[in-house]
Amino acid sequence: MIEQIKWNEAGLVPAIAQQHDTGKVLMVAWMNREALELTLAEGRAVYFSRSRQKLWRKGEESGHVQELREIRIDCDSDVVLMQVEQIGGIACHTGRENCFYRRYQSGEWEEVDPVLKDPAEIYPATP
Repeated sequence: MIEQIKWNEAGLVPAIAQQHDTGKVLMVAWMNREALELTLAEGRAVYFSRSRQKLWRKGEESGHVQELREIRIDCDSDVVLMQVEQIGGIACHTGRENCFYRRYQSGEWEEVDPVLKDPAEIYPATP
């Protein structure tokens, strides 16, 4: 299955996380081969952080794990779609249900979804 993925020039593929029971898109991140292999092996979302250049298991700091329910690839084999159970109901580092909380309206981006938990409570500063 992994051999069919069309990785980009950096060896990555975009991965969409979708809440399995509602169909709501929670977030988009990137996976390399190892992240996809670990996701399949562990049954939870593992991504590759481009900014930190390392793997990260969703929820490793926040506790907001994404348990894998189903995984698909698109018709071009260059996008991964994961249906997940978002533990804790928060997928975004801003403390919101999903990362798509801004809507374009009347020439501006407006925040339309509430913060469910203060990010400072999710990611406390380390001394």
